[in-house]
Amino acid sequence: MLVGTLFALAAGLMWGLVFVAPSLLPDYPAAMLAFGRYLAFGLIALPLVWLDRARMAQFTRADWIEAAKLSLVGNVLYYICLAAAIQRAGGPLPTMIIGTLPVVIAICSNLRDARRDGRLPWLRLLPSLALIAAGIGCVNQVEIAHLRADPQADLGRYATGALLAVAAVACWTWYPLRNADWLRAHADRSPRSWATAQGVATLPMAVVGFAGVWIWNAATAQPLAMPFGPTPGLFVGLMVAIGLFASWLGTMCWNEASQRLPTTLVGQLIVFETLSALAYAFLLRGQWPAPATLLGVALLVAGVAWALRVRPEPAQAAQAHAT
Repeated sequence: MLVGTLFALAAGLMWGLVFVAPSLLPDYPAAMLAFGRYLAFGLIALPLVWLDRARMAQFTRADWIEAAKLSLVGNVLYYICLAAAIQRAGGPLPTMIIGTLPVVIAICSNLRDARRDGRLPWLRLLPSLALIAAGIGCVNQVEIAHLRADPQADLGRYATGALLAVAAVACWTWYPLRNADWLRAHADRSPRSWATAQGVATLPMAVVGFAGVWIWNAATAQPLAMPFGPTPGLFVGLMVAIGLFASWLGTMCWNEASQRLPTTLVGQLIVFETLSALAYAFLLRGQWPAPATLLGVALLVAGVAWALRVRPEPAQAAQAHAT
């Protein structure tokens, strides 16, 4: 339990970095950020395939297809939605919406994995859901007040960002559940090798996607300079850093945690990513969070902490408890 929790903490600290790039590169389209990140991830994974070739040879065609599915939804689609959400709504609100993942994943796991991992009693989850909803509401109120004070603010753009963040939640609810299924079914396989396999599976998508962005920009006469945009050094540096730390190393740490902890528990530990991302967002703003924002963060953490106290029970025991 302790080792698995520490791995989840390390993954959260590194995954928080992915919230930085859209704020530092506001002139870059979300698709370019996503494909650039995973192009770097895939290139980093290539030499790792050679170093780990004995274990990589154990993966079957079905395993590679599964890695491609996980990469498409959990990597590419997720980050396109997230980057676009941050660029439209700022950092705090999308981060808080993503912060609902622990409980969303727990609920989904509760519905599908009760026989394997036990079931969380629904009544015991209700207080955590209420706390998380209140926390998101507090942060949303602060961000809307900030927008109303800005005469150039676009509330429609802000609302679109919130919807994109919800889409990102959907992508990353599916990913850890499906990823945990594979890891639990293949307990003899290396989580590091599985992370590398997902990086390699992402590479062809990233190459095609990045080329597509380039062609689209040329066809529509976009002012964005290709291939690396107006600040090539910052773009390449961020993509390499995020590809190495957030994509490969973060995925490896998450896989280690997923093999050691029940899905309902490991899903809730994504709160570490939320707290890291919020800290990075306000560091970039160069200001302390407003009191209502701090209250919202505290409510979110309290809600997840409350949920962590609820231990899975065998399905029959949980049903008896609910009645």
